[in-house]
Amino acid sequence: MTIMEKKLYTIIIYTENIAGMLNQVTAEFTRRMMNIDTITASSSSVEGVHRYTISLWGEEDSVQKVTKRIEKKVDVLKADYYTDNEIFFQEVALYKLSTQRVLADSEISRMIRHSSARVIEVNDNYTVVEMTGQTDSIVEMYNEFVAKDCMLQFVKSGRVAIPRSSLENRNEQLFNEDYKRKSIKDR
Repeated sequence: MTIMEKKLYTIIIYTENIAGMLNQVTAEFTRRMMNIDTITASSSSVEGVHRYTISLWGEEDSVQKVTKRIEKKVDVLKADYYTDNEIFFQEVALYKLSTQRVLADSEISRMIRHSSARVIEVNDNYTVVEMTGQTDSIVEMYNEFVAKDCMLQFVKSGRVAIPRSSLENRNEQLFNEDYKRKSIKDR
């Protein structure tokens, strides 16, 4: 028996934009005792269609099974899973730093400039820095701020992702056409 290796996967799901869909989707992970690492919900490029981007650590077999189960749901239009090398992805982080510490240590300002982060608020008590990037660079910046003893608060988003595959563009177009046909039939 071979031990399967857990990898980070991203599942992208398109659903009808109706109440309760997020609960239906996440229930599939709960049933299989799979822990969601991040989840991002938003509207898609198609009117009336919602998009969920979910990242989780798992074995490919389990991720494939849960993706197929989700796609079988009536209000789910499409679900696919990807590894990191099959997608472009980004996250957003906000760091709330002590303004006093930032002003006292010029290295902190250098770190912000070097990482292509940007300062979005400064007042006497705190400075808020925004950074967009991949998880590793966001966590690295967090650790650097903690080491400088200037961190007051930290929050990061789930990932937003698009597939690298050019075939996905064609599938997206077909998906849009199928959805439009379905919507016309329902009228």
